[in-house]
Amino acid sequence: MSEPQPATVSAHSELDLSAIRVVLVHTSHSGNIGAAARAMKTMGLSDLALVSPNDFPSDEAYARSSGAQDVLDNAQIVESLDDAIAECGLVVGASARSRSLPWPMLDPRQLADRVADHPAGSKIALLFGREKSGLTNEELARCHYHVNIPANPDYSSLNLAQAVQVLAYELRMRALVNEPRPAGPWGVDWDQPPARADQLEGLFQAWEKTLVEVDFLDPTNPRTLMNKVRRLILRAQPDEVEANILRGFLTQVDKSLRKR
Repeated sequence: MSEPQPATVSAHSELDLSAIRVVLVHTSHSGNIGAAARAMKTMGLSDLALVSPNDFPSDEAYARSSGAQDVLDNAQIVESLDDAIAECGLVVGASARSRSLPWPMLDPRQLADRVADHPAGSKIALLFGREKSGLTNEELARCHYHVNIPANPDYSSLNLAQAVQVLAYELRMRALVNEPRPAGPWGVDWDQPPARADQLEGLFQAWEKTLVEVDFLDPTNPRTLMNKVRRLILRAQPDEVEANILRGFLTQVDKSLRKR
């Protein structure tokens, strides 16, 4: 009797670079936007979103892009992070800082593998923060994972475009792998698309409202409770149906409380 062979997924589930959105949050220097666009294009990425950039469009950005003008021409300029990631089913934030609240952490190569395992047809956002201070704790709490580049601990000073280049390189190398990959932990492709960031944000808002109503969360002293709820749900990575079930449950709790 032959040994069972590991299940494989179809080619359409391989890493799709067009599904990856690079999100630059509150970038101060327009030249860094251009350099990041250049880093993206060299690795085959083209979807760029800019959250309230300090100076864009600008001549310096286009000059520093060195031929990646099309990436800049097609860049989305939005007012908030929510607008940039609303349709994304996986959100990963670049972070060089340790946090008091542990969060699922990846290195760049693990990031590429995780993106390759993500269901086809879903947008993926890679967040990069301000040049001096990076992403805020609130912004990082929107992410399923954080990614850290293991640079020299004695001199870990990567600029914005360098960080984009490192992650884009690993994603491209993973996309160039043609052989079939083992299927995910369920042995088959998942049957529902992952919940989008805007759906999850609505769920978190409903969850917080319910926790306050049942006196489980003190809004004047919330501490880290909601961030821990976020971490729990984001770690589980619910699909759209599962997120709707949780949202429906909270709606029913709210109705029952009002009847009382």
